[in-house]
Amino acid sequence: MYKKVHQNLQQWYQDNGRHELPWRQTDDAYKIWVSEVMLQQTQVKTVLERFYFPFLETFPTLKDLADAHEDDVLKMWEGLGYYTRCRNLHKTAQICHDKLPESVEELVKLPGIGQSTAHAVAAFAYHTPVPILDANVKRILYRVFGLKEAKEKVLWEKAYAFFDKTDPYHYNQAMMDIGATLCQAKNTDCTHCPFESVCKAAQDDPLLYPQKKAKKDTPKRVRHLVVHERDGKYALRQRETRLLHGLWGFVEYEQPQDATVVGEILHKYTHFHLYATVYHTSKTIDNVSWFTPQQIKALPLSGADHKVLALLEHP
Repeated sequence: MYKKVHQNLQQWYQDNGRHELPWRQTDDAYKIWVSEVMLQQTQVKTVLERFYFPFLETFPTLKDLADAHEDDVLKMWEGLGYYTRCRNLHKTAQICHDKLPESVEELVKLPGIGQSTAHAVAAFAYHTPVPILDANVKRILYRVFGLKEAKEKVLWEKAYAFFDKTDPYHYNQAMMDIGATLCQAKNTDCTHCPFESVCKAAQDDPLLYPQKKAKKDTPKRVRHLVVHERDGKYALRQRETRLLHGLWGFVEYEQPQDATVVGEILHKYTHFHLYATVYHTSKTIDNVSWFTPQQIKALPLSGADHKVLALLEHP
């Protein structure tokens, strides 16, 4: 049914695909998996410039990652955000140790590997003939099939219906590239798209597909962070909250006492904005670890705690 469209797609990819991406230059399942996890919620440019290569230089194999201390893994992930991804990456490495499983069914059982990542690893590392369903591919399917809303199950059905089994590897790579270049969320180039002849959204306004959810005001969270100092060292705790679990940070209070205000910081997370007043005190405290400023820089910290440290250095 889509034979001609698939031919056009393959030709487009041959001429315009992002063939130079490093995870397309390997069939190492570990390296492909790392790229897939990093690219969740993060732009290709950011991953390439700051994270992918340093991470693999530090942990070149699945076994190296499995054997690493969690603090070291989190430190290499620092700034990439969504730290649950990193902890699950580490857990999966410890479970598998030498080799990731090949099937979607086995991959999806591992921590942090959902259907989309499992399909991607199976497709790109093991050349399993299955479609992928990342954000770019979803957007294409919404538009090709003229869907303004659809449940995940429906999108998977459409993904398999539209799939090219004759050259699945390049099909999947091409789908991602078209979503990243021609069929973007806020901009489209339908005249150069190989799907224009079958795309229902192209006959309307593609930007109406999928239907955008009403934008909500970003929630604001107010916090008080206290820097306890003793003999030139600062008190830190390793966080246990879900958002920043495993990262080190300054002590948080509902209402600090006997402390001097140093300044304020603003840190923007994806789902909320953090407004924190930073205090300094020489008051003693229990259940903490003490570090020099230099030692702190070697620990995995959140972006907000880095801002606190900068505020101390340049009040």
